[in-house]
Amino acid sequence: MADWYARWGKRVLDVAGAGLGLLLLSPLLGGTALAVLLCLGRPILFRQERAGHGGVPFTLLKFRSMRDGPGDDAERLTPFGRRLRASALDELPQLLNVLWGEMSLVGPRPLPMAYNARYTQRQARRLMARPGLAGVAQAAGRNALPWTERLEMDARYAEAIRLRTDLHAIAGTALILLSGRGVSAPGHATMPRFDPAMDTASKESSRIL
Repeated sequence: MADWYARWGKRVLDVAGAGLGLLLLSPLLGGTALAVLLCLGRPILFRQERAGHGGVPFTLLKFRSMRDGPGDDAERLTPFGRRLRASALDELPQLLNVLWGEMSLVGPRPLPMAYNARYTQRQARRLMARPGLAGVAQAAGRNALPWTERLEMDARYAEAIRLRTDLHAIAGTALILLSGRGVSAPGHATMPRFDPAMDTASKESSRIL
């Protein structure tokens, strides 16, 4: 059963779920696009190259939540953008990425291509799975989780893809989104960049304390 699901059952579920989601959520997608246009102007969509299955790059789609111009994330993130991110409505265009086969409904979140060279051999196993909209790390705490914990969860998921795990991840991610928890990492507007050296220093500091 598990092998059947990993080989082609998961993809069938992805196509059916993404297609149905785009159809049912089309009014919400249209309303969100209009809100972005009115609050932030054009472009409505944010596009960025991310690492897909096997580390192969693809263009991730999101509704734009930051204004253009200089400054870090905290400076460019507007009150509207914060609400958009908290609701996760900015992620809905990724249903197209799922439909096109670049992403899955469930899997490790797609991260920047530059991170591929920073992973340990163990962490790089996350690239064995197609990146997803929802995931086990998102269900466990979203951006509030430290990088090492998130990447280990992703690696374990990629090693054993199961229908039951995917269903739990979808339900858990939905609960996290409804609660509003984990929108950003503590002390950050979004999520800090993955830096193995800083992560190691943080762990050493916590041991001392």
